[in-house]
Amino acid sequence: MTLKTVQLRYFAAIREAIGHGSEAFATDASTVAELRDALLARGEPYASCLARGRVLRIAVNQALSDESAALEAGAEVAFFPPVTGG
Repeated sequence: MTLKTVQLRYFAAIREAIGHGSEAFATDASTVAELRDALLARGEPYASCLARGRVLRIAVNQALSDESAALEAGAEVAFFPPVTGG
């Protein structure tokens, strides 16, 4: 198991629930899905605001991504709720 550090960023209601906007996170996850699972395993407040049933957007290095996206050391992964405009 090789750990890599990624930079996590949280926006809007997710940031409010977690209590901070960013953090460095050491993980052995190779995909965004594995990273999300690791965050869910941390318990609250991550478990509720990043839960599998919740719709959220994910960006890796500022590009919208899905959970199959690969994670590299130093990647920035952002979680934010869906945004609607008018």
